[in-house]
Amino acid sequence: AHYVKGQPLQPRTLLYPVFGERLLRGPLGGLIDACCVIAVVAGTVGPVGFLATQVSFGLHDLFGLPNNFFTKLAVLVVLGAVYVLSSVSGVQKGMQFLSRVNVILALAIGGIIFLFGPTLFLFNSYFSAMGTYLGDFFKMVTLTAETAPAEWMQWWIVFFYAWFIAFAPLMAIFVARISRGRTIREMIFAVAVMAPIATTVWFTLLGGSGIYYQLTGAIELTDALTNFQFDIATLTVAQALPGGTWMALAILLLTTIFVATTGDSMSYSIAMVGAGHDKPSAFMRAFWGVIMAIMAAVLLAMREGQIAALQQFIVITAVPVSLFLLPSLWNGPQAAYAMAREQGIID
Repeated sequence: AHYVKGQPLQPRTLLYPVFGERLLRGPLGGLIDACCVIAVVAGTVGPVGFLATQVSFGLHDLFGLPNNFFTKLAVLVVLGAVYVLSSVSGVQKGMQFLSRVNVILALAIGGIIFLFGPTLFLFNSYFSAMGTYLGDFFKMVTLTAETAPAEWMQWWIVFFYAWFIAFAPLMAIFVARISRGRTIREMIFAVAVMAPIATTVWFTLLGGSGIYYQLTGAIELTDALTNFQFDIATLTVAQALPGGTWMALAILLLTTIFVATTGDSMSYSIAMVGAGHDKPSAFMRAFWGVIMAIMAAVLLAMREGQIAALQQFIVITAVPVSLFLLPSLWNGPQAAYAMAREQGIID
């Protein structure tokens, strides 16, 4: 819509087929953009705040540093500085550098876990889980409170659906920005095929190792998971992996870079929404990055109830965003098909 038809690089463009030209210039378009920005800010603040908690606990457990609000705040300041500088430097510089470091470190850690960890268990788990996933896909995505525990539905299913929906419009804007010059086939293959496969492999390597060590009695995760102490659970699994403390440090670093790449990409995307094009000012990129870091600090200061409050807010903000996405379910495949024909990929 933006690069071919010249429409604004904003979420309102998703509803152009429904409302037409008046949407691009009127107040309704501004309201749509604002809803999408609020939703993605809420979705980004959570991982940023959680990372500060996780790294603070890791530094305490590994080096004896105090695990308090000030340590978390210090971690948050460093993280914010990294992703703000990355966003300000631009897509071709800091953002690309962080992403490459992220991929290289993830491949190295994943390779070590697979080769020196419970290799056979992980191999069997991946294909067994994928078989279950594909076989029970429609059953799982149509679960209701009548067929699944209410707590599971309210805590996980609804929250994660809302979280991913909240990210969708601005993630689409960012993908459009970094995909300029590529074919529609390359973009779909990278986003809809390779990314999900890489995600499932990573979940199997880290989560599968945790399950294996729990089953064999090497670690005990029951209390940590029951009490939603995910920072403790993650570090416990990391220390049980090959390399012990070094692996735990590597995973903490990798997680930090993961969150930093989320922060810089969303800061850049929000700035693009404000500008309406792919060259927003460095000030706007830095502004939104700092705002999200400040909100994460406020979230940490809330202490008890912070996760539940954030989850409820994300679910609420995702409701209007889900409606904005509906036209794309019809127009998206049409646009992709038309681009594929123009690029000679299909007849």
